[in-house]
Amino acid sequence: MSNAGLLLAASMLLVGLMVAAMMLLAADRQSRRISTRQEQLISQYRLVLPPVSTRQRAMQALRAPAAREAIRRLLGMDPLRSDPYPLKLWIVLPLALAAGYAAQWLLHGVLGAFAWLLLPTAALIMIRQIYKGADAKRVNTIYRQFPDALAMIVRAVRVGIPVTEALWAVSRDAEQPTAALFGKLYDQVGIGTSLEDALRDLAERTHVPEYRFFATALSLQSQTGGGLTETLENLADVIRKRVALKARGFALAAEARTSAAVLAVLPVFSGIALMVLDPAYLMPLFREKQGQAVLGCTVVWLCLGVLSMRTLIRKSLA
Repeated sequence: MSNAGLLLAASMLLVGLMVAAMMLLAADRQSRRISTRQEQLISQYRLVLPPVSTRQRAMQALRAPAAREAIRRLLGMDPLRSDPYPLKLWIVLPLALAAGYAAQWLLHGVLGAFAWLLLPTAALIMIRQIYKGADAKRVNTIYRQFPDALAMIVRAVRVGIPVTEALWAVSRDAEQPTAALFGKLYDQVGIGTSLEDALRDLAERTHVPEYRFFATALSLQSQTGGGLTETLENLADVIRKRVALKARGFALAAEARTSAAVLAVLPVFSGIALMVLDPAYLMPLFREKQGQAVLGCTVVWLCLGVLSMRTLIRKSLA
């Protein structure tokens, strides 16, 4: 083939490629116009969601079971508890840091520079004690209010009121925090959650074993029928007897608890009295390195003694 033929073939191929490219571009523009028009039509009926804030993202991350369990194990708190803690986090953190700094200052004469490691350790222990104490008090309150809630349900069921409406009556007439717990239970059932799943979630949130018995009784009654009132009455009677027995134990241990409190407060009171009467007598404990070491060891032994007495009393009442 001559050079003119090759040139003609190349020109025709180039023109064909250009025509194909122009057709593709035209088809792409047509497709984009159709997509834009569809988007405009659909956007009129699309639900516009507000932007997600940083706090909402953090709460969504906290709702993950792994994150909740990690926070609970580290700080001893539940970030998604239905009722708020008595102390806010911005109050707990300064208290914990103050406790950590106090521990570091007391044991600086014994541990030296390593005492700074006590600052985060003591602060974390303080946070855990505050939240664990609040949780223990809440669980004890829920446990003591549970028989009254069961009595409300029994009375409602006996007069012919359905169980779900009886739960609503408890959320309306019971004391807090039991009213909030049953209110959330009633809301879950109202939006379509099965009674078994809602009761299981309630038992997990309360951390009270008797609520698991209550959930089992209602689940079995909803599936097989039977005498629900007798079962709940027996459960309420057992709980009342256990509460009375625990109160009797605390009354019998009043002398031991008073003795432990006196032994814990007496050294502190004596030190404050000596500081007021003769400040120079105790100044070496604060100014000299050997005195700080003696003071730190004394505080550690005092805390260990108080912890031992408290543990013995709790074990005897368990």
